[in-house]
Amino acid sequence: MSSAHGHHHHPGPVTATGQHRNALIGVLVISAVIFVVQVVGGLLSGSLALLADAGHVLGDAGGVALALGAALLAARPATGRRTFGWARAEILAAAANGLVLAGMGIYVLVEGVRRLFHPSGVEAGGMALFAIIGLIGNIVGMALLYRGREASLNLRGAFLEVATDTAASVGVLVAAAVIATTGFTRADAIVSVLIGLIIAPRALQLLRSAVNVLLEAVPAGIDLDEIRAHVLELDHVRGVHDLHVYTITSGLPILTAHVVVDDSCFHDGHAPQLLDALQGCIAGHFDVEHSTFQLEPGSHVDHERPGHA
Repeated sequence: MSSAHGHHHHPGPVTATGQHRNALIGVLVISAVIFVVQVVGGLLSGSLALLADAGHVLGDAGGVALALGAALLAARPATGRRTFGWARAEILAAAANGLVLAGMGIYVLVEGVRRLFHPSGVEAGGMALFAIIGLIGNIVGMALLYRGREASLNLRGAFLEVATDTAASVGVLVAAAVIATTGFTRADAIVSVLIGLIIAPRALQLLRSAVNVLLEAVPAGIDLDEIRAHVLELDHVRGVHDLHVYTITSGLPILTAHVVVDDSCFHDGHAPQLLDALQGCIAGHFDVEHSTFQLEPGSHVDHERPGHA
């Protein structure tokens, strides 16, 4: 006997990214404007740091566009072939987003190091002006995404991208000030390298989180041994095996388990009450609303495949 809490499989329309779609659209428009402004500014001023920042903004815009596309796909209803709809598309977009960030980080590092050995002239005034425009835009973008930054991997990725770009704009301003006051043009290359060092670890963190979801790893903060202990405390429960907890998309953890119960539960009508108790335990203690349990008598173990845990 098994049961799925809520008796439906239509998570797509309420995905976290979809709930913050308007904020993502706003950030996408802002990023596009900043990109154009900083490319023009980088070419006019000769600043590698400004061009690198523009490249990162392009990555921001691409990542946000991916997140928006994924949110639209995730909102599509479940079907007979895709029982959870397109909800997992959000995680695929987050992985692609992380790859874009990683590529940008490597590019900026390589170009920054090259400029350290082959510096070129930089016009500090123009560099500072366009960096200020980018900084203002990024601050607005961060404000739009701040509330939803923990809601999903896509929103977290978008927020991190805008946050790192904000830091990069500050770095460009510092480099412009150093060049203007001392004439030390390598400050531009140094800031470019620092931008790369900021981007790389955050990109890896986003990639790691996305890969964990794709590999159906146990969500952070959930301990299988603790779940097993809670379930075993319920009356009539004699054992738990084939226990799995994984994530379909951000905010949608899934739990499945085989639960060995007293044989009497199948004769005295107690099984439905036990299912309610199991799902209430999991939802109440571990915030997992979607759970499926298979109730088994002790003798059923003879029919299980060897090696189940």
